[in-house]
Amino acid sequence: MTSEVQPTPEAQPESPQPGKGTLRVLQLYPREMNIYGDWGNALVLQQRIKWHGYTPELLEYNVGDDFPDNIDIVVGGGGQDSGQLVIQDDLQARAEHLRELADGGAPMLVICGLYQLFGKFFKTSAGPIIPGIGILDVETHGTDERLIGNVIMKSTEFGDILGYENHSGQTTLGPGVEPLGTVTKGAGNNSKDGHEGARYNNVVASYLHGSLLPKNPAIADFLIRTAAERKYGTFVPGKPDDDYARLAREHAARRPR
Repeated sequence: MTSEVQPTPEAQPESPQPGKGTLRVLQLYPREMNIYGDWGNALVLQQRIKWHGYTPELLEYNVGDDFPDNIDIVVGGGGQDSGQLVIQDDLQARAEHLRELADGGAPMLVICGLYQLFGKFFKTSAGPIIPGIGILDVETHGTDERLIGNVIMKSTEFGDILGYENHSGQTTLGPGVEPLGTVTKGAGNNSKDGHEGARYNNVVASYLHGSLLPKNPAIADFLIRTAAERKYGTFVPGKPDDDYARLAREHAARRPR
């Protein structure tokens, strides 16, 4: 009597090691509000989230879209006045939800045009007033003076911040926000007070393009750490590769205004 030969079970691939969790990054209005490389801020967050051992999920929200649930980080870029006019009604429709996120401590990065519209209003140089959504206690007035060139500012929170500004709207801060930093090269929010950007809760606002985050990984890591702590109660950092960021900062610091 011959014994039945049992088939050898196939070797199973090893299960992947579980990650630390997923972080959902929402980019606001990338069709209209994405000039001077602001898309790069979302890409930097995507890569650094991976380096820190978390799983990134990069989402977009444009006019008329369904607003995604369970957002961990919000980023938004700059746009021309015409782009701000395109998004203004839709942004107002989403204002309450965005204010709830900001007041609840959600980390956000808003640049230039969306920095202005996260404030009280932007009065264009042509006269029309574009209402903001009031997350930031700032107001912006369009002028005939264009503030353009490389910027270095000092920040107690993030060290030296480097970037590039190009705006004719001049923003003044109210008592409900703090400046992101003090300019040592460049103009900043306006041509008078030497401040650049604004800080409220975990919202970071700035006029700096370039993109901002590739040369300023400390800000990117702040957004990621804050998102992870809010969602998971703790943040376990990885080992990001900052060599290119250091080189970019060194070159940017040597550029003339």
